[in-house]
Amino acid sequence: MPKFTHHIFVCENVRPADDPRGCCAAKGSVEIREKFKAEIKKRGLKGIVRSNKAGCLDQCAKGPAVVIYPEAIWYGGVSIDDVDEIMESHIIGGKPVERLLI
Repeated sequence: MPKFTHHIFVCENVRPADDPRGCCAAKGSVEIREKFKAEIKKRGLKGIVRSNKAGCLDQCAKGPAVVIYPEAIWYGGVSIDDVDEIMESHIIGGKPVERLLI
């Protein structure tokens, strides 16, 4: 098994619609993870970078939440439109996207 340079975890936790904490899945996190996977493949990073779904990352109110290791960089309020910027700036360029940091 290869050692990944980056491991991207996207919260896909599901909560009832009336839960005051909110729910990352209801905010589009499933599509966000799929976009990360597609970008990884498109950029030839499969086997080097991995995107996985995660259960609750305990950042419900700030979701969709994404955490990237090994740096332990936490992002909140991530949208599908942010995926390209995270890939380009953080994964490729090594510079976290400041405006999304939790």
